[in-house]
Amino acid sequence: MKILDVFIQHAKSSLNKPFSYLYDGDAPIGVGYRVLVSFGKQERLMGFVARVSETNLTAKELEEANGFRIEFIHSVVDKEPLLNDELLQLADEVSQYYIAPKISVLQAMLPQSLKPSISSLRGPKIAYEDYLEAVDVDEDGLTDKQIESLRLVAKSELILKREAGTPAIVNALLKKGKVRIVKREKQRLHLEEYEKERPHDLNFEQLRAYEDILNSDKDVVLLQGVTGSGKTEVYLHLSEEYLKMGKNILMLVPEISLTPRMVEYFSRRFQSKVAILHSELTPAEKYDEYRRIAKGEAQVVVGARSAVFAPLSDIGLIILDEEHVESYKQDGQPHYHAREVAIMRAKHFGAKVLLGSATPSFETKARAMKGVYGYATILHRANAQELPATEIIDLTDKTIVDRQTKIFSKPLLDKMMEKVGKGEQAILLINRRGYSSYVSCSRCGHIFSCPGCRGNLTYHKEDGMLKCHHCGYVAQYPEVCPECGSTQIMRVGFGTERICKILNERFPELRVGRLDSDIGKVRNNVQKTLDAFKRHEYDVLVGTQMIAKGHDFPLVTLVGVVLADIGLSLPSFRANETTFELIAQCVGRSGRGESKGEALIQTYNPTHFAITLGAEQNYEAFYRREMQNRHISLYPPYAFLIAISISAKSEEKCVQASHALKDEILKAGFEDVTVLGPVTPYFSIVGDRHQRSLLVKYKKAPGIKKYLSDLQAEMSGKGGVEFGFDVDPIDY
Repeated sequence: MKILDVFIQHAKSSLNKPFSYLYDGDAPIGVGYRVLVSFGKQERLMGFVARVSETNLTAKELEEANGFRIEFIHSVVDKEPLLNDELLQLADEVSQYYIAPKISVLQAMLPQSLKPSISSLRGPKIAYEDYLEAVDVDEDGLTDKQIESLRLVAKSELILKREAGTPAIVNALLKKGKVRIVKREKQRLHLEEYEKERPHDLNFEQLRAYEDILNSDKDVVLLQGVTGSGKTEVYLHLSEEYLKMGKNILMLVPEISLTPRMVEYFSRRFQSKVAILHSELTPAEKYDEYRRIAKGEAQVVVGARSAVFAPLSDIGLIILDEEHVESYKQDGQPHYHAREVAIMRAKHFGAKVLLGSATPSFETKARAMKGVYGYATILHRANAQELPATEIIDLTDKTIVDRQTKIFSKPLLDKMMEKVGKGEQAILLINRRGYSSYVSCSRCGHIFSCPGCRGNLTYHKEDGMLKCHHCGYVAQYPEVCPECGSTQIMRVGFGTERICKILNERFPELRVGRLDSDIGKVRNNVQKTLDAFKRHEYDVLVGTQMIAKGHDFPLVTLVGVVLADIGLSLPSFRANETTFELIAQCVGRSGRGESKGEALIQTYNPTHFAITLGAEQNYEAFYRREMQNRHISLYPPYAFLIAISISAKSEEKCVQASHALKDEILKAGFEDVTVLGPVTPYFSIVGDRHQRSLLVKYKKAPGIKKYLSDLQAEMSGKGGVEFGFDVDPIDY
């Protein structure tokens, strides 16, 4: 009989430990298998086997020895382990680094059909197609039609059953033993086939960067190249070199909207060697691609954040394009960052990690400057075109604001129509989706908020709904105020949807497209919109940060940042950095073709250094200035951070537990550890649970994560209190 140590599917901190079960069946079982078990009052849960040991004792003898009864599992789900040794080791490393429940890491690593969760049983399975193979070509006793079908099958190695003849004819041949059915796995994802492309010659700067990266003795290298400098061509040349060495490539992009473009580049160069993984694939497509990668049928994997867990073997190169983008960091548990996970995987294979960006994250830049990472640069655009000419427009000067639109300046509208009149295109960035930022009562001032997390609800005109952009709550647009009964409901602020409406009303002849996460909710809409814009079916593309990074539109000669200071008001130590990056990246979309680009940046804060230096794309000056602020306030890269969330149904218990946890951390006596809080987060209630948070700051403090993990195991679950950790938080 075997004793199985099993992690239960619930990703709660209080359950982050293996539970023992018994197994006396004949089916294979081992580490990495899923099993169905009972747990507490729940009759049927999924578990993940973490350890297997043998015992000669009976179940009754074990109960007498331990003082408690050990349950038998219901059944073994898998016929083979889900993860190889490298990925099992990676799951442990990610769990420990991010102080995350191990089961949450496993669920993040696997596609829907393979997750250690009961819902996976409803996920797609392998799809097969029926082919026919000839086994007896003797035509005696066959009708002419049957002979025709048999000859067709015989001259083909395999032929689809449905293509071999009518069902009656095929069934007759099967019955007479002339042919047999051969089942072949069906691929449900059909990638576009591109004509093979020869490598483009690298210019002097690209070639120097390529050689610096290839010859660097560092495991991680930063490639800092201005927007339009041709970093992608360097990625392709490096990938080709590593493929020649027999190594595999992992190519990560930060946004789903950038995946098709990168897939096309790599597919043109490497053809059928390419597989893709991202959240816009259907569960069936993702399952098929995952299995194709695991079977070694792909040498290059292109995908978004979660593709860092692709079951790719013998990795030689991992590339993170636009490595500064915050979407590489997972919002929910486990709060992993694809960059750090990539570095963990690279160590196992002895691979190289390449981090590419025009505006690197401060952590990456600082490590490159210290010599921890290798460093390569490309200082000029690949087409030798100058960077866009930029102008900052002060919206506090009411004389230049267009009275009809109230959000656009006259110079931006004039310049936009001038460009469109020449047959060129424009991009308008406003980093806020929806129609209005919030809805309130103009009589009593009541603001409509989410009942689940208390955040402001945003009005979406397209479907007439109020939506919470944090938890997904939706409600119909109100006719009356619930506080005072007034019908004077007011919509305040601007979003992408409203900007499009304003432009359509002001300039009916203008063809306006929109790109934001609302558009992206419908499958393939993002790519359809981008393709339509590239085909010049739109004159202007309005969008959020999705349009600011990585795209290459030769006809775009104008970028307008509608409200540049939206992000500066966010309560985050990265507010300046995020604002600078967004402006610099967005400005970089202009003038990538033959015509020189321009950019107009509208702001109520025209002298803020993040805006002025972003307009100039002067990363080095911004880096020096902002690093001084980080040093004074002791924020990354000068310190490490761990955000701790405390939640409970009772607000009193939540507050008490927050203070108790802080006291315990301080009592531990770590020399350079500071604990800030507890504070009430912006979303103070999520569901039916009250929230508080602490922030741990430290420089070295070896053992702090292990201590916090042990503390979590000791305190979590008591009195209904749960603790969660966000190691290296993006926002705080």
